[in-house]
Amino acid sequence: MNRPAPTQDINEDDLVVGKPKRSAAGVEAVKVSLERGFAEAGVTRTIRSMLRINQRGGFDCPGCAWPESITGARKPAEFCENGAKAIAEEASARTVTPAWWAEHPIGVLREKTEYWLGSQGRITEPMVIRAGETHYTPITWAEAFRTIGEHVNATTPDKCVFYTSGRTANETAFMYQLLARSLGTNNLPDCSNMCHESSGSALNPTIGIGKGTVSLEDFEHAELIFVVGQNPGTNHPRMLSALSEARKRGARVVAVNPLPEAGLFGFKDPQSVSGMLGKSSDVSSHFLQIKVGGDLALFQAFGHLLLAAEEMNPGSVIDRAFIDSATDGFEAYRAARADLDWEATEEATGLTRVEITEIAGLLIESKATIFCWALGLTQQPHSVPTLKEIINLLLMQGNFGKPGAGACPVRGHSNVQGDRTMGIWEKPGEKLLAALDAEFGIDSPRAHGYDSTEALDAFANDEVDVFVSMGGNFALANAETEALEAGMQRAKLTVHISTKPNRSHVVHGQTSLILPTLGRTDRDDKHAGGPQFLSVEDSMSVIHSTQGRLKPVSEHLLAEPVIVARMATAILGEDHVVPWKAMAEDYDVVRDHISRVLPGFEDFNRRVRGRNGFVLPNPPRDTRSFATDIGKGRFTVSPFEALHAPEGHLILQTMRSHDQYNTTFYGLDDRYRGIKDGRRVILINPDDLLELGLEDKSLVDVISTFGGTERRANRFRLVSYPTAKGCAAAYFPEANALVHRDLVARESNTPGFKAMTVRFVPHSLQPGPTLDS
Repeated sequence: MNRPAPTQDINEDDLVVGKPKRSAAGVEAVKVSLERGFAEAGVTRTIRSMLRINQRGGFDCPGCAWPESITGARKPAEFCENGAKAIAEEASARTVTPAWWAEHPIGVLREKTEYWLGSQGRITEPMVIRAGETHYTPITWAEAFRTIGEHVNATTPDKCVFYTSGRTANETAFMYQLLARSLGTNNLPDCSNMCHESSGSALNPTIGIGKGTVSLEDFEHAELIFVVGQNPGTNHPRMLSALSEARKRGARVVAVNPLPEAGLFGFKDPQSVSGMLGKSSDVSSHFLQIKVGGDLALFQAFGHLLLAAEEMNPGSVIDRAFIDSATDGFEAYRAARADLDWEATEEATGLTRVEITEIAGLLIESKATIFCWALGLTQQPHSVPTLKEIINLLLMQGNFGKPGAGACPVRGHSNVQGDRTMGIWEKPGEKLLAALDAEFGIDSPRAHGYDSTEALDAFANDEVDVFVSMGGNFALANAETEALEAGMQRAKLTVHISTKPNRSHVVHGQTSLILPTLGRTDRDDKHAGGPQFLSVEDSMSVIHSTQGRLKPVSEHLLAEPVIVARMATAILGEDHVVPWKAMAEDYDVVRDHISRVLPGFEDFNRRVRGRNGFVLPNPPRDTRSFATDIGKGRFTVSPFEALHAPEGHLILQTMRSHDQYNTTFYGLDDRYRGIKDGRRVILINPDDLLELGLEDKSLVDVISTFGGTERRANRFRLVSYPTAKGCAAAYFPEANALVHRDLVARESNTPGFKAMTVRFVPHSLQPGPTLDS
């Protein structure tokens, strides 16, 4: 029997600190997975869900985008602990009914943490709150859509913002961007703006595609795999299987990270006898504990050392034939890397020349190298140049279009890559817009819209009248929490298409609607033609179907494509040229339109019904070609750059807890790091504690400095931890309040969540405004 929702919120005084672990998964992961599922969803719904997660004909996990095999058999349990937690959250039998909203005034809900809000259960009916009201109350679907139409038509398209979470399926995303462009705006910020936007900004101009260039099978052939700025044990646990298998057959795996995360070292495979008996298999062969922001200097040093080795033994290191035939800019790159300031490199990276040279030796030896990365590389001011240095290294050794080699940005949200493929982007290209116009007879706007950071600015400047959120939790996901929340509350209308309560619902606009929708696990069968399925894209460009089979917790839930279609009709009118009603009734109609608009989706309806779906074209991987503006892969030259904290300050990065998925908290046990029953913590090197005159477990207020201004977040607990010296770490989103909106990655405009310069003062000794989230 499932347990009721918790009544108690987080008490930070209950914090327990233990020793960090050196391996991930194992029996405990299985135990936690089952416990969480049974507690929230009950035994029957949990077991039924687990049997279908990531299986052919089942549903795609709403967690990370790590792929499944398309060539071989799949494991009976094709999911990880955090995937099981995500399913437990969504398949929850707990419900948030109108009676619940009546019992909880908005003033009380604003004092609750995201952990408490998200633990309450699935929203069962559409709800509304208007200016001056103290509670959300029920509203009919017809009245909700009429309200949206009235507000949108009372303003201008440029004051409407349509935000998207990566959970959104392909068909929904396509319809959603079509609605925005039919209205006349490209204001389509999405969660990719805050995570892997830097990856696309680096990859598109250098290799002609904003996606990774490897398949899952490439991990079976790689000789060397880099895992950089990534914590697979928590954020992509199924990746550990691929890494440990690669190690068993002799591949080298180099982990580069400021924190010695458990999943970077050992993996107790819960689907093997040895793993269940507690035996850990190796993940990394080498670990470089780099300073936050030091990766650019590291990769430039690798380039210098590879070129030096090639000069000593011509033809032994670089792929000159590939460089000459398929790339441009190599000579300028070679000249830029001819010299290296080792003192500056060691200072920037926190590594010794010996350590760097040893790993460069592995690169020199390898004939097939994969570089994997995640947000540790994408959320710094110099993120895009850093990623371009990875591309330089791959191009130099011809590591595209051959087995076991390529670029692998690992997406942390299940369909964030698919949403971009479907056109969710504030800076669309002319080809997409022209194809949409030709297919539907609309006139898409050409002016760029807001990304997530620009949307924050627009809220702060009172330039948003209507904000629609397709999933997600925008208020907590972005930078400058306090300013964003204040701006959202001044908007005339906020609309949240959601499954569970979250912070964005309670820092709402003057009028706010919550529209409850089906989740991945739910059956979508309210259609004349019978049950419907959707599709998603994983991190390796595979398109496959997803179809839930659980009975929804309420008869009042609507599927996301239906909600989009009814919004569109309410805004644009019943006689609009786009066949909204037909698309909502039969998702094959949506896919037929997609097949004529987006390259690679030809014959979509037939191919997506195949046993493994289909793989989108990828020129670097498929043909060793590059669809850049010059038709070649592009070497780039970037200046040396690193993060430097002034005396008395550290560089702070944000991170997820193991009991967390983005802004969703499954629980309060970050067991791999030994942190339990608290979240307002700062992990700090013991030597830094000593030098700053601070003590372990002391309570501090955190002050970030940027551009001559300060941001403050109060009441954090310092925890002595083996992070890189000069660096510290705090949980996202509690530390988001410290990120100045102008602290962003150049070119991509991604918030600098891994680049805050901070100092600490004893709690409440220097009073200041609290930015607690």
